[in-house]
Amino acid sequence: MKGFRGLLAAVLATCGLLALPVPVLAAQAPIHFADLNWESGSLITDILRIIVEKGYGLPTDTLPGTTITLETALANNDIQVIGEEWAGRSPVWVKAEAEGKVASLGDTVKGATEGWWVPEYVIKGDSAKGIKPMAPDLRGVSDLPKYKDVFKDPEAPNKGRFLNSPIGWTSEVVNKQKLKAYGLDDSYVNFRSGSGAALDAEISSSIRRGKPVLFYYWSPTPLLGRFKLIQLEEPPFDAEAWKTLTDADNPNPKPTRSLPSKLSIGVSSPFQKQYPQIAEFFTKVDFPIDPLNKALAEMSEKHTAPRQAAEDFMKKHPDVWKAWVPKDVADKVAAELK
Repeated sequence: MKGFRGLLAAVLATCGLLALPVPVLAAQAPIHFADLNWESGSLITDILRIIVEKGYGLPTDTLPGTTITLETALANNDIQVIGEEWAGRSPVWVKAEAEGKVASLGDTVKGATEGWWVPEYVIKGDSAKGIKPMAPDLRGVSDLPKYKDVFKDPEAPNKGRFLNSPIGWTSEVVNKQKLKAYGLDDSYVNFRSGSGAALDAEISSSIRRGKPVLFYYWSPTPLLGRFKLIQLEEPPFDAEAWKTLTDADNPNPKPTRSLPSKLSIGVSSPFQKQYPQIAEFFTKVDFPIDPLNKALAEMSEKHTAPRQAAEDFMKKHPDVWKAWVPKDVADKVAAELK
């Protein structure tokens, strides 16, 4: 045997093969997270990424896209994680989940909600700022027709303005259909901002100036941690009516409030099988909504980058995230945060 090995070595040396470099193992492919373009989505995503990177030693990155394109990418395993998934809201998600291509893990933010809002002073006034009630009897969406002049659209003065989500968000389709279902499309302009940041800027500017504004929004968000808002009443939830709101092409949408909110972490099925320990961690993620809203408000006011805001939240609330992972993982992360 030794003679054979010596002969083989001599042959390889003659051919120059012993001089070739030893093959290097391929680097670990990163876990692709959705690059979510709203504050809570970006903050939660970076908190998850920090734990995966520092606690489990796995590389991550992010890929951008709209809600619908990101859900499609998740179904194809082109991305592996959506850090804030409002599961069940879009036909893309429902179909992918039914086919076993994606899964929603955990109940990450209890008390989350979405709907149509106005500043509190629109209904109750604000004596400290000298603001009188503008729509004192406004309670729900059925009251909006008589208050269209209060929310007057500057570009269409005979109509009110409703601030919708940016195009590409699932909620943008739902709100467009709700305007029809509530009989408001003739009295309100469906105004779509170019981005989540633009929507925030317009709402915040109106509130700081004490102006009336009607808008779609959700929680957890900086706005709900910063301003006094009132959510308008909508008809009780009806599952069949909800299907007509999520279908952009349905010509006869039916009125209903939105599907009860449940935030989770969306993962691709191959990811769930490949990384069961991380999937188990994801099932335990639970953000208390009040500290989260306050963190989001601070992040927005100080223009803090999501990664820095995530580290700040984790340093301030170690009891929150340490409950999600085994002690050895928590210790590794804590060591990196110092």
